[in-house]
Amino acid sequence: MIGLLVVAHGSLGASLIDCATYVLGRRPEQLEALDLTAFPDAGLMRDEAQAMLDRVDQGDGVLILSDIYGATPCNTVCRLLAPGRVEVVVGVNVPMLLKTLTYRDRANLEDLAARAEHGAREGVFRLAGECGAHA
Repeated sequence: MIGLLVVAHGSLGASLIDCATYVLGRRPEQLEALDLTAFPDAGLMRDEAQAMLDRVDQGDGVLILSDIYGATPCNTVCRLLAPGRVEVVVGVNVPMLLKTLTYRDRANLEDLAARAEHGAREGVFRLAGECGAHA
């Protein structure tokens, strides 16, 4: 199973994991969150991110989900990229996380990264008229 690491500002990562736990009825395995505000130094944050990667990786690789491209969480994990072993998708939201949790035991790392992007995009739309219809 592919490991997942959510790296974001504040408690966003932990909150996303709480949402996924609620929806799925259990806390998913091999899933951790790294809170940017817990680290006064980017080097310490990178070291902790590496330690978390090592914990969630059981041989199938790790997908990192980050919040904002160009911000400190994303810049920190960019240094951990290892194509085929560690991939990063930016713009994490609840649909993205749920999509990755649903498919991570049935997809390879590259496919899972693509599904994460698709889940995020498909989960964002404007409701039009009545609930259930979208533009």
